[in-house]
Amino acid sequence: MTTSTPANTPAAAPEAAPETAKTSNFLRQIIESDLDKGTYASRQWGGTPGDAAHHAKGQPDPAKIRTRFPPEPNGYLHIGHAKSICINFGLARDYGGVCHLRFDDTNPEKEDTEYVNSIIDAVKWLGFDWNGSPNAAPYQASDYFGFMYRAAEILIEAGHAYVDEQTVEQMRANRGDFGKPGVDSPFRARTPAENLKRFREMRDGEHEDGSMVLRAKIDMASPNINMRDPAIYRIRRATHHNTGDTWCIYPMYTYAHPIEDALEQITHSLCTLEFEDQRPFYDWLLERLTEGGLLGNPPPRQYEFSRLNLTYVITSKRKLAQLVYDHKVSGWDDPRMPTIVGLRRRGYTPESLQVFADRIGVTKSDSWIDYSTLEGCLREDLELKAFRGMAVLNPVKLVLTNWDEVMGAGHLEPCTLPSLPHPPEGVESPERHFTIGKEVWIEREDFEEVPPKGYKRLFPGNKVRLKGGYVIECTGCAKDADGKITEVLATVVPDTKSGTPGADSVKVKAAITWVGVADGVNAEVRMYDRLFLEAQPDAGGKDFIEGLNPSSLKTVTAIVEPSLANAMPDDKFQFERHGYFVADRLDHEPGKPVFNLAVGLKDSWGK
Repeated sequence: MTTSTPANTPAAAPEAAPETAKTSNFLRQIIESDLDKGTYASRQWGGTPGDAAHHAKGQPDPAKIRTRFPPEPNGYLHIGHAKSICINFGLARDYGGVCHLRFDDTNPEKEDTEYVNSIIDAVKWLGFDWNGSPNAAPYQASDYFGFMYRAAEILIEAGHAYVDEQTVEQMRANRGDFGKPGVDSPFRARTPAENLKRFREMRDGEHEDGSMVLRAKIDMASPNINMRDPAIYRIRRATHHNTGDTWCIYPMYTYAHPIEDALEQITHSLCTLEFEDQRPFYDWLLERLTEGGLLGNPPPRQYEFSRLNLTYVITSKRKLAQLVYDHKVSGWDDPRMPTIVGLRRRGYTPESLQVFADRIGVTKSDSWIDYSTLEGCLREDLELKAFRGMAVLNPVKLVLTNWDEVMGAGHLEPCTLPSLPHPPEGVESPERHFTIGKEVWIEREDFEEVPPKGYKRLFPGNKVRLKGGYVIECTGCAKDADGKITEVLATVVPDTKSGTPGADSVKVKAAITWVGVADGVNAEVRMYDRLFLEAQPDAGGKDFIEGLNPSSLKTVTAIVEPSLANAMPDDKFQFERHGYFVADRLDHEPGKPVFNLAVGLKDSWGK
């Protein structure tokens, strides 16, 4: 049994950052031990997934290890999947191996090509190739349905499986619990010939959905309830997005998963801790199928690590779907969502997520990671690469009352600042160009008519520098009939333009950001915050909807310097003093700039 995917070899992958390559964890120790012992050194690779006979005809496997990322295409991937992607693809990269992208599409009622395409896009965006070639097609569990059926018949013929016609309620009652052994099904003693006949009737559509299942025949008294004759096939009349109506019976995930791993010659099957209790069945099934030579030796081994628990986030697909369908968010890619498409739209970079996955490590024990750790990884990544720009988010006009007298009526003075104040070695920092004139926009909070103690910005009689421009001295303000400040008034101090001789002759204690009225550009700025107010919004059975942060999105009309008006969708910037922002992937367009707050300059949720 083969697929049409071309033969593969270890693919070129993104270079690992030094800290990633050096990271130690228990999975690395297992892999290094296997490599030292040559556990998988004798494996053959048939060029495509297949059974023992197929791989026996192949060449020595060019991949030292094979890992896999096997999502079910029933939803959008989230930050927890990003961790798994980075672990599986990263380990394969670091140890001369190949990581397979495989769709575990054994549940046709919940799966869709929309999710398939989104998963492919997410893995590519994170920087990885799969199956040994940049152009390789992902594998699909549904391509192995024929082999899985064949394997099921072999289990039946060997007396390791039987068709059970109990109702769901009867099976549940007879399964027992942790304090009581299960009870054998009245159909457990059927002969292999009888079971084979009934199973083929299931395949041929002669029985109703739910009327019978195929069960592995193991031990109804096992202390591990997962070993009490688990179901491995069920009748389900549903059109599959890949196989159409070819099948009316479908394998259970716990049966399909180890077979998929074996056909693909996976060496290290890495999954989260909730699958630990399933490992005995994983091993039992592969042992039964290798006994007669159907699958090759050595078989894959499953290893479990802790899932990602991130504060202020939920990762349940069902609950994320509720947020979308109840319109609590704008969609799966809402920048407040922990989905990969949401994180990407928020401004997160592949590099920041890879560093995050490495930094939190791989352990066997569950723990909570504070959301600020994720935000810190993004800040670190953008600090040296995000161009700077000035933006005024809550503008009030500043009028330089002596400008016409000192500089000339209508004069606009050109100014420049570097796009990157501290560029990495070998990287050039282009200049930003903007102008200053009689009127500029400043942040409303940068003026206080009666300043509080320690206030260093604009108040009557105080001097500050307009960053990249001139020193000014505040003289007062103008107000409307309601007492709201409509203009701040100041005078420009001649010969103090930044970067010119004598610019520092007047000492000031503060520099403030600004945007010229003449060349400032209006922009929609979406100020995103954490979606939940509570660190563990769904812990202890709480209604997570009640923990939503009502201030998780505030939209303002800001004024930005002209360099920011030229941004392309997905370009990242540091709005000086405010934080890191990204031009929205979907809504930003020429003449209509839209920016999303990715992360502030520092953690505003600190204790």
